[in-house]
Amino acid sequence: MLALALTGLFFFGEHLGLQPASSTPGYLYRLFDSGRVHRIDLQIDDWAGFLAAAPDEGYLPCTAVIDGEAFHQVGLRAKGNNSLHLTEEYGLSRYSLKLKFDHYVDGGNYHGLEKFSLDASFQDNSYLKAWLAYDMMAFMGVPSPLCSYTWVTVNGQPWGLFLAIEEPEEAFIRRNFGPDHGRLYKPDYRSLYAENADVALRYIDDNPASYPNIFENAKFAIDAADQERLIEALRVLSTGEDLETAVNVDEVLRYFTVQVFVMNWDSYLGYTGHNYFLYEEDGILSILPWDYNLAFGTYALGMTDPIRDPNILINWPVNTPAEGEVMLNRPLYHNLMKHNAYFDQYHAYFDQLLSEYWESGHGEAAIRQIQALIAPYVEEDPTAFCSYEDHRLAVDTLLEVCRLRSESIRGQLEGDYPITLAQQAKEPGTGVDASHVDLRALGDFDDLETAKARQELALRTVEAFGREGP
Repeated sequence: MLALALTGLFFFGEHLGLQPASSTPGYLYRLFDSGRVHRIDLQIDDWAGFLAAAPDEGYLPCTAVIDGEAFHQVGLRAKGNNSLHLTEEYGLSRYSLKLKFDHYVDGGNYHGLEKFSLDASFQDNSYLKAWLAYDMMAFMGVPSPLCSYTWVTVNGQPWGLFLAIEEPEEAFIRRNFGPDHGRLYKPDYRSLYAENADVALRYIDDNPASYPNIFENAKFAIDAADQERLIEALRVLSTGEDLETAVNVDEVLRYFTVQVFVMNWDSYLGYTGHNYFLYEEDGILSILPWDYNLAFGTYALGMTDPIRDPNILINWPVNTPAEGEVMLNRPLYHNLMKHNAYFDQYHAYFDQLLSEYWESGHGEAAIRQIQALIAPYVEEDPTAFCSYEDHRLAVDTLLEVCRLRSESIRGQLEGDYPITLAQQAKEPGTGVDASHVDLRALGDFDDLETAKARQELALRTVEAFGREGP
């Protein structure tokens, strides 16, 4: 009987959601085959009720039919921070969503993946900002979530084009770091206005209770030894010495290269200091990418005097990617860059990103290919935050931002443009001319006002047909 059971697991294990540790996970070449737009139908009894409760971020059960394959009792909830609250505030209904396959069913998964999100492209008329940031991260060898475009329907009725993103949890870690992986955390603040020293990865003391924003956001069960290793790594980081004993320096430099290029201040290098994953293995820390809908100079939330001048943003210096007070409180960047060898390697990675991704034409070709793939879906998107014409303008604007950003950074590396905020203060106005760029074209608050009628019509259509159809 035991032999028969083992034989059954061998032949049918993947169908049951069991993945051999050495195999390529099934979800990799199914939903995350990025060469086509996938289809997801969310079947739920009361969609309007789900949307009304969405700001509470509570799970409700649904059936998710993914490319024709049904998964029952899947946990579904809205996700987001500012995007979620603003969607509610503006009376909109297009929330980013999270599907959790093991919320109601123990061991439930989508071909080895326990959770993925559906990004709504909030304040991203191009539909490309998150996809592009992850593509650049992966190009530079940073472990990054997989993503693909999906046409989402609700009870068979069109709801819109979303970006499916692999959530960094157990499957993501196994895929990137193997079965004997380390620990994963998503540090986040309880209050934006608190000190949040632990989110900034500052060493406080040796007491685990001093790091609630890290340890209470662990993705796996952790013990005292896990806490001790991470705290010791933060202590070493705080000294600025022997950093390779506590930090995966090469990976962190590659991460910051892309992070600084995309001008994302809703991040570790910004005012909030969050939106990243922290990975620890054998006492070595890595930082992993997350959340880019407000990248490319479009972050203004929570800032009392946001910078909107494209000449300032696109020429933002790569050696001081944050203002002084923020920089001093971000030791994972600041303490690494005190070392000339690390600074030189950081610049070398910028040269690689510019020459191999942008100046070679690779980046533009990739964007145009994705634009062509999703264009028919954007044009028909019933809950879009913008018109199709606005989408086309946003893609062109995004490409121009990246072209100018590349030109500016190349000039900074070669000494033609200021590479620090201090140098810029001495040479104001020096850099590429980006005055013709209107960053609002990438997505702005005005779009939220105009989207309401479209989204209300889409919701009425779903309600009219209901789960059982006409």
